[in-house]
Amino acid sequence: MNILISGCLLGLKCRYDAKEKKLPEIEKLIEIYNLIPVCPEQLGGLPTPRIPAERVNNKVVNQAGVDVTKEYQLGAEEALKIAKLYNCKKAILKEKSPSCGCGKIYDGTFLKNLIVGNGFTADLLLKNGVEIFGESEIDKLK
Repeated sequence: MNILISGCLLGLKCRYDAKEKKLPEIEKLIEIYNLIPVCPEQLGGLPTPRIPAERVNNKVVNQAGVDVTKEYQLGAEEALKIAKLYNCKKAILKEKSPSCGCGKIYDGTFLKNLIVGNGFTADLLLKNGVEIFGESEIDKLK
């Protein structure tokens, strides 16, 4: 089975800070599933590293106050194309992210306050029938 996954969780240095968030549990999943890495922010044309951004209602604004909604929308659409191309019915996405977060995301104040909500990519994947798992839910895949 093919599963879409946030590239940073596989060890790719694609996060806003040019770091990764590789998880030890991923090694076990690689033995069972075909993991298809994506970074919606990069797919949307944003550089790495980049200024941190957070979702504010239907927009994504970076810490410098620049609206990057267009890039996040494009990245979500490209991630969905990849999910469809590889017939991914499930995705493992980086929690709290303005693109990949599912269930809880940062509130747009850059104070690390969480609110109920989804990132742009998580929203689009969910609307298209892809089941989302955050990195803390990996054990639910087994």
